[in-house]
Parts: sequence; C-alpha cells; structure tokens
Amino acid sequence: MSEEKTGLILGADGKTRCFWPGDLPDYLDYHDNEWGHPVSDDHRLFEKICLEGFQSGLSWLTILRKRENFREAFDGFDFERVARFTEMDVERLLGNAGIVRHGGKIRSTINNAQRAIELCEQEGSLAHYFWRHEPQPHERPDPVDYKTLTANPTTEISTRISKDLKKRGWSFVGPTTVYAFMQAMGLVNDHIEGCCCRAAVERKREAFKRPA
Repeated sequence: MSEEKTGLILGADGKTRCFWPGDLPDYLDYHDNEWGHPVSDDHRLFEKICLEGFQSGLSWLTILRKRENFREAFDGFDFERVARFTEMDVERLLGNAGIVRHGGKIRSTINNAQRAIELCEQEGSLAHYFWRHEPQPHERPDPVDYKTLTANPTTEISTRISKDLKKRGWSFVGPTTVYAFMQAMGLVNDHIEGCCCRAAVERKREAFKRPA
C-alpha cells in the first residue's frame, strides 16, 4: 500500500515509521526517542503544552529546532519562575530572534505559568491533573491507523481538557493543541500500527507509574 494510505514510510535504515518525520535526522530522533513516551515531570509537561501553543499556525519542526532557545528564554519552563515574568520580560522576549516572537503567545505562557501554580495547589501536580484524563482502552481507536488519526485531530477527552483549562484561565489550549500534547507526552500511543516504535512505546506505557 502507498504511504498516503498507510501513513508509514520505510527509512534509509530499513525501519518502518510513521510518515511525519520524513528523513530529517532531528525529527527522526524526536519520533524515535521522545514522541509518545510517557512523561510525569511537571516542568516538561508545562514546557510541552506551552510549545504546542507556540506551534499554532506553524510546524512542530520549527518549534523543535528552536526548543533549546525557548528553554533558555523561559528559564527551563520552571513555571514558578515564569509566573514572575513582567512586561520588561515580555519586551526582552519579543527581541529574542531565537524564539517565536509573538506577543500573545509570550503573554499566554506567563499567564499559564500562573495558572499552573494554581492547578498544582488544587490537584497536587500537573502530572496528576493530566494523567487522570488518560483515555481508557475502550476510548481508543482500534486499530490506530493513518485514516483514523488524520480524521480525528481532536477527541472528546482533549475537548474536555481544553474546556476545563480555559475555565481555569489558561489560554492557547484548544482541543487540537491539547490532543497533540497528549500524543507527545504519552497519554496515548499514536504511533501508527506497523511503526517500529509502537511496541516499545507501549511497553514504556505499561511500565509507567501513573501519578497518584
């Protein structure tokens, strides 16, 4: 079957993968070693949901290649620190050519850092909040194939999380952004059936200790 029908590509190393990293080394590394691996670290979770917001209207590859610059600019996405950023910091970040210089998204990150502190006070941690929304097996497609994933950039759960976060004052957290976050942070395993990474990611998810 063609790539258009399966969503899979055969790499130069002879491995079959999801189509989206193509043959780009940095994108392949992200696909193989990060995407879909379960994460419980609050700073990484905060980083990812913020970067997904910065991605809006752009490609993830653009953000990935600027990720280290973002980390430096936003103090490693330590939301306790980012929450204290002022308008002077906004101006500083607007002058930083290494990141996406979008005033609304920069201010959103500062706002979301403040909301993240509140969420931790209410839920114990970001990890506990997000992982309690992990879909149950009956809520997942079977099989996880290209047609299903491309037809469903959002889910009922990502829509529910998005609405709840917005109610709590978060911004740039639409249902599509939230679902991309869920895919990347391992709340779901959306490596397509036939991808060389799917089984390994599933084993990591099985061994992963969900935040209590």
